[in-house]
Formats: sequence, structure tokens, C-alpha cells
Amino acid sequence: MTQTSQPCSVKHLHHTCIAVKDIEETMKFYTDLFGIAVPEIKEIPDQGVRACLMTIGGSELELIEPTNPEGAIARFIERKGEGLHHIALEVDNISEKLALLQSKGVDLIDQKARSGLAGTIAFLHPKATRGVLIELVETD
Repeated sequence: MTQTSQPCSVKHLHHTCIAVKDIEETMKFYTDLFGIAVPEIKEIPDQGVRACLMTIGGSELELIEPTNPEGAIARFIERKGEGLHHIALEVDNISEKLALLQSKGVDLIDQKARSGLAGTIAFLHPKATRGVLIELVETD
């Protein structure tokens, strides 16, 4: 990876995502155990998941359940089991950030930003981020 002096600045940690087999069961666990408000579950067909964002103070916890047994999240759970899937960092001007990261040689999963549960999103490849899947988020 080529280094330049301009960093890709982030605003804050937006959310942490957990891949789960049963979103309702997992939501109940977190709401009962920690008193977190029950969120709305949304279907995201292009990603093959059902997902929700649970607000915890100034951050959020995302739960994702695969709806496509051949999809990436189903394969993730099959290989690694339920658990931490990715962290999301909030940025301004996500398209600019992607261009900057690409100019630094960072391997991107998403070459262009797309619509997601938390706003406009793009993923960086874990090979480029020391094994951690990182999602960039620009909130609407």
C-alpha cells in the first residue's frame, strides 16, 4: 500500500455489526439483558439479509441475519459461526474517501458507494485492514 500524507479522516465509530442466525431471538436477548429499545427489522434484498440497528447511547449495534443461504452472510456464519462481522466508521463525503483510499492502494470491496441500512455505505477489504472488515458510512 502506497502511503501519502493525507489521511482518510473519520467522524466516529458508527456501529459494530454482529452476524446472527436468528435476528428476533438475538434482539430479544439484547433488549431483555440490556434494556435496549426494540428496533425495526428491515429486509435488504440486494445484500441478502434482514437487519436492524439497536441504539446504545451514542452508538449502534447492527444485527444481520442471512436470507439467502448462498449469500455472503450465510457463508460467513457457516465458516466462523455467529459473531462480529464488521465495524462501521462514519465519514463525510464517502465518494471522496473511497477515491483517496484507492489512491493509497487500499483494496476496496465497493469501488462506488451504495445504499445501505445506515445510509450510504462502502466496504474496505479485510486484506487491506489487517483482517478487519470495515464499512464506511455517510449518514443521510
